[in-house]
Amino acid sequence: MAWKNPWYNPDLPHHSPEGFRNLSETGHKPGDVERWRKERRAAGLPLAPQGGYDAFIDKWWQRAVISGEDDRVWWLGHTSMLLRLDGKHLLIDPVFSNRASPVSFSGPRRKTPLALNINDLPVLDAILISHNHYDHLDKRTLRALLKRFPDVTLFVPLGLGDWCRRRGVQHIVELDWWEHRSFHGLAITAAPAQHWSMRTLWDRNRSLWCGWVVTSPHQRFWFTGDTGYTPTLADIPQRLGPFDIVALPAGAYAPRWFMASHHMDPQQAVRLWQQAGEPLAFPVHWGVFELADEGLDEPVRELVQELNEAGGRRDNFRILKIGQYLSFPAKIFA
Repeated sequence: MAWKNPWYNPDLPHHSPEGFRNLSETGHKPGDVERWRKERRAAGLPLAPQGGYDAFIDKWWQRAVISGEDDRVWWLGHTSMLLRLDGKHLLIDPVFSNRASPVSFSGPRRKTPLALNINDLPVLDAILISHNHYDHLDKRTLRALLKRFPDVTLFVPLGLGDWCRRRGVQHIVELDWWEHRSFHGLAITAAPAQHWSMRTLWDRNRSLWCGWVVTSPHQRFWFTGDTGYTPTLADIPQRLGPFDIVALPAGAYAPRWFMASHHMDPQQAVRLWQQAGEPLAFPVHWGVFELADEGLDEPVRELVQELNEAGGRRDNFRILKIGQYLSFPAKIFA
């Protein structure tokens, strides 16, 4: 019997009877995957970063230190982040394994060290998962986190709840795009993204993908999720902003003819940042796993060039080291 989407709502355009879909056409043509793989192999891609991996680590990595009491976000590499708002700690897309893969012996391997270990984390209030790809949802990491924080609450997009329950998660909030929940004084909203989902050959797009907006009474944070660029993303700051900090993906974009549907490049990250009003921002989805054809350092080199050409408040777009934190802007209240 064919699988039917139990969350299907015919009034929502991103729903389908068979699962979920993007609002814009993003499909590849037959043979595109093999074409990319052949081109990649023939060109020997990806290339090592300029100066080699050791030099890259020296320049772009540091040990994360969880300290202070102010509102901050620590970038832990790729899209793993630790967010502290109003004294609550939320871990986003945690991947602490050596590979982004269903197995430990094959698949994309971590090229930079962990910024911190699970034992170094503060007590977690929630974990936010943007979608089910292995570089964003890692069962070994989740198992270790649950062992240390058995009562943590997981926020996931529609369709991921059952997967999490089967792995022992007790507290799950499952949200559709634009849905939100109040949580310990925070508001957590699942925001639209242009991407896809799949963990096996049989479950493509059976769970949703999303970004996350987390707001406190004083601060607003937006992680766009894994997403290709689409003008409709600008609806999010219009509806849920203005934002104080934004985490924008800027890696895994080469070759653009193949990756653009689902991954923003540095130029598109800057465009979306401008559309959001040029808030304090930092790039993610780079520096750890070689998922596409660009080298580990290409996203930041292209991003620097694009920011120099863009003008505006380019100092507000901060390129962080893995393990570095960004404090939320201080606000003065009458």
